[in-house]
Amino acid sequence: MLRFNIALFSLLGMAVITHAQKIVPADTTVKKTDTLPSAIKPYGQVITAKAKTYTGMLTVHQLNNHYYFEIPDSMYNRAILVVNRIARAAAGPRPQFTGYAGDEIAENVIHFESGPDDRVFMKVMRFAERSTDSTSNGMYRAVINSNLEPIVAVFPVKAYNKTANSTVIDVTDYLNTENEIFYFGPQAKAVLKLGAVQADKSFITGIHAFPMNIEIHTLRSYLEIPGPQGVASTIPGTYELNSSMVLLPKVPMQPRYADARVGFFARGYVDFDADPQGVKQQYLITRWRLEPKAEDLEKYKKGELVEPKNPIIYYIDPATPKKWVPYLIAGVNDWEKAFEQAGFKNAIKALPAPEHDTTWSIDDARHNVIVYKPSQIANASGPHVHDPRSGEIIETHINWYHNIMQLVHNWYMLQAGAIDTGAHKMQFDDELMGQLIRFVSSHEVGHTLGLSHNFGSSSTIPVEKLRDKAYVEAHGHTPSIMDYARFNYVAQPEDNISRKGIFPRIGEYDTWAIEFGYRLYPQFKSAKEEVPYLNQLVIDSLAHNIRLFFGSENMFNDPRSQSEDLGDNAVLAGKYGIKNLQRILPHLQEWTREPNEGYDNLKIMYEELIKQYRLFTVHVLKNIGGEYYNIKSVEQPGLQMVPVEYQRQKDAMKFLNDYLFTTPTWLINDSLSALTGVDPFLQINVAQFNVLMKLQGSGMLLGLLKTAELHKGMKTYKPEEFLQDLKHSVWTELYTNKPIDMYRRNQQKLYVENSSKAFKAVNELVGRNNGNGTIYYINPDPTGNDVSSIMRAHLSDLKTDIHKSIPLQAGLSKLHLQDMEHRIDTLLKGKAL
Repeated sequence: MLRFNIALFSLLGMAVITHAQKIVPADTTVKKTDTLPSAIKPYGQVITAKAKTYTGMLTVHQLNNHYYFEIPDSMYNRAILVVNRIARAAAGPRPQFTGYAGDEIAENVIHFESGPDDRVFMKVMRFAERSTDSTSNGMYRAVINSNLEPIVAVFPVKAYNKTANSTVIDVTDYLNTENEIFYFGPQAKAVLKLGAVQADKSFITGIHAFPMNIEIHTLRSYLEIPGPQGVASTIPGTYELNSSMVLLPKVPMQPRYADARVGFFARGYVDFDADPQGVKQQYLITRWRLEPKAEDLEKYKKGELVEPKNPIIYYIDPATPKKWVPYLIAGVNDWEKAFEQAGFKNAIKALPAPEHDTTWSIDDARHNVIVYKPSQIANASGPHVHDPRSGEIIETHINWYHNIMQLVHNWYMLQAGAIDTGAHKMQFDDELMGQLIRFVSSHEVGHTLGLSHNFGSSSTIPVEKLRDKAYVEAHGHTPSIMDYARFNYVAQPEDNISRKGIFPRIGEYDTWAIEFGYRLYPQFKSAKEEVPYLNQLVIDSLAHNIRLFFGSENMFNDPRSQSEDLGDNAVLAGKYGIKNLQRILPHLQEWTREPNEGYDNLKIMYEELIKQYRLFTVHVLKNIGGEYYNIKSVEQPGLQMVPVEYQRQKDAMKFLNDYLFTTPTWLINDSLSALTGVDPFLQINVAQFNVLMKLQGSGMLLGLLKTAELHKGMKTYKPEEFLQDLKHSVWTELYTNKPIDMYRRNQQKLYVENSSKAFKAVNELVGRNNGNGTIYYINPDPTGNDVSSIMRAHLSDLKTDIHKSIPLQAGLSKLHLQDMEHRIDTLLKGKAL
């Protein structure tokens, strides 16, 4: 079985959440005696007739300002998921992606345990290591002994209810004490800069009991952590918080092992049972528990569509502007067809939040909600909460930030403006904006179903097919809504493609992934038994349909797995995309004009257009030194790692020469610059800088060298040839004797500076942003391998070419080349530049 390591980030995007398996402790239950110590009173004296009582998972009693939990004996050692959220956020500035109403701030799994001396323990459960083998040769006892669960609270018993076989504890003091079980986790507090809690300004506002959950409502006031100058406001930040205690199933759902060829979020753990001579890292996909009703099981086995026992229902936040509600609902309901491939009809739907139901709450963990946030953030996200024992998704609160509309507007104007006249304005009509909202809604809902990004999906479509009106209107421009393939920027005006061929939609890969994750196989009694069948299913499916390919966002060197790209050929797609940008640029002033406004819109869109152009160059860049990573099980033929084709890398170099290193003068519009203050010189310089830094990094040269050595039987792009091509791109004027403009002079200076690093132990730290935050790696030290040798020879040749060209240049061009010759000479002599 193929498994993979996916870092599951918290809503704050800060920390990997890992738990260990529930380990059932030895029975420490203390039998209730007839003779009660003085601290324990008769039940009726503690829970008097004045108490307000709420019956549910636990019975909750409120008496004056005290809250009591009455815990049935049957609830001891039951796993309870505690999810904490902000119900109402503090006023004032906040970090970019957190601090809003609806945000999750902590998550733990706890259980209550009857302790000695009439006490009740509350323990946190961990799930990182597991063993179920309790035989004489098994690891169960050893794992238990190395995973003692922490006691986070001890409650003296206040009374016993012998009639109900239950125990009463007072939780007031613990809930009034700052703790990470029911309030902010340490990372959330750090991000929000929350210091000490203000006890006199913090209190419990109510606790309600439901059959499967307890909802705790509190008001908490926090002082601010002092800033770098040691200064902090004395005015506290006040939050209304909601903590949901959700009872997890007594018998966990049968899990399903992850497969790296199908993109699901996964929960990892160390399995001490899987390998009799070692340990194994296992991963379980996260998914909802969809099961046929008992009376429909035989129909399901026969392949008939049946309704699930418990469909997945989403509610729309009542704060959502009414005109957008139908589109958010449509984005959810679009997944219905996908679940039919898994054997379920009416498996998923969205509803407006009940308007007059006082028992319904947006904070109730039983409800899945698309939460509308009044934020300047131009984004949306789809996290989910799941049972760490099995991967069963329990609930989700999708974050829908108001300013997402600006983001999709800008994307659409620049990617579809050449082919859709509806994109030619700053305020789209409601139908167009509604459809844009719908596609984002579908994408985020996909995440809450367990699906991760599939950045490789769009690479399965030939670029010319993206211009085929019949094809794209029938199938879409990517087989997955989970790709970052926004809109069909390849389509040209003469193709006459409608919005059906411009917008992303739920595609073949998505329905197949849902089938992989959600179809039940009753003939298998465990996740392990399913493995051979699912492995063969994946092998056969991929062999028959290339469009089911999954490309992880973590496949950094595979040019097929990129965000914002389209098609199977980045060079050709980039050329079409640039053609459309060249059509759009002259119209930007007209399209962004609004009465009684300045030129802010024009400035934003001019900058965004340049960014879009830069994206095309980055897509092409990834082909040079790239490697296809085809994840396979041992039953599949072929290699897992194959270098990008020689000719494709050569074509990529030519594209960069023609569209980047040769100054893209079409981007320079003096009129737009004068109106907006946008400096295209700087923007172009940054684009060239970023590409050259990657091309001349020691990792690129060493990678090309290793590929040539490892694949001697095939034609590869050798580092010496690559450097010759790069030199002729950046130093073209040496061979044409044309004057060297300011853009080119800056490129060439950077070229020499980058080359100097081949003689230094730089170990530069490089960052890659792949959607889940910045991932850092260190380029190898070029002085410890052949990179410095190759670069010395290359610079010697370059110096000779520069020397020959100096007499043929004049003015600044000549002075520049003399400077470059001196720098290279100094470098080759081992001196600092």
